[in-house]
Amino acid sequence: MTEFRHAPVLLRECLEGLAIKPGGIYVDGTLGGAGHSCEIAKRLTSGRLIGIDRDETALAAAKERLRPFGDRVTLIHANFDSLGQILDDLGIGAVDGMLFDLGVSSPQLDEAERGFSYQTDAPLDMRMDRSQALTAGDVVNRWSEVELARILFDYGEERYARRIAAAILRARDRQAIGTTGELAEIIRSAMPAAARREKQHPAKRSFQAIRIAVNDELGSVERLLDTAPERLNVGGRLCVISFHSLEDRLVKKAIHRRVDGCTCPKNLPVCVCGFVQTLRTVGGVITASEEELERNPRARSAKLRVAERI
Repeated sequence: MTEFRHAPVLLRECLEGLAIKPGGIYVDGTLGGAGHSCEIAKRLTSGRLIGIDRDETALAAAKERLRPFGDRVTLIHANFDSLGQILDDLGIGAVDGMLFDLGVSSPQLDEAERGFSYQTDAPLDMRMDRSQALTAGDVVNRWSEVELARILFDYGEERYARRIAAAILRARDRQAIGTTGELAEIIRSAMPAAARREKQHPAKRSFQAIRIAVNDELGSVERLLDTAPERLNVGGRLCVISFHSLEDRLVKKAIHRRVDGCTCPKNLPVCVCGFVQTLRTVGGVITASEEELERNPRARSAKLRVAERI
């Protein structure tokens, strides 16, 4: 089994964005390898860190890594879209900062048996929470051609979605598709020769789409962003790292609704729609430095947005 260590993306920028107070309460809603969490916990004295992850492997590894910080850290096995309930159960009304790294952890990609990667042959799994029922195998072998084409296009922005969905149906009519290697070859063979010669692996977008569908990633992000800003103290910071345009669009819109969500006609002298600004943006979109990219090429697509409760 791959050791659950994950290079924390945009670490310095996240710590600056959170503006950590030693006595504050902070949430790392995507705990992963605890790289971000360790640095947050180091900066706390009387404060508290709540670490959330739906991957029990990640939680077990994080528990060991965060052990030196004792009761400053509380770990929760859950999806981050349950943030409101988690804080209620802990008796916490509001916190001073939240961090959400929406990417897949390197160990999840690198551990072949998890089935996230198109570069190794493994069972079609892709579950972040292995206690859930739905797997990538279920999606690929049971969902309709129309639904497969929809997720490939909507979640993977795959221009050959219909061709790939039809190829999956033809293949599974002969026998069930059992492994990532089989699926990657079906996807590759369904694409035109020119597309197969592109620098990007032919299966990359489709695997992203299936992973998103299996884990309800976009739905989880939407539900999270509906509630998370309201659980910040005044001056509290929200930091979100996204890795593809679909997620970033959701984050951008959720922040904008609370920064400038007035729906009144522009010619009205005063707002009458009842909008009250609750967030302000802190800086622009932050991406990885060249120095970080040399250390961790997987940070190339990362975008960090920071907002502050007012």
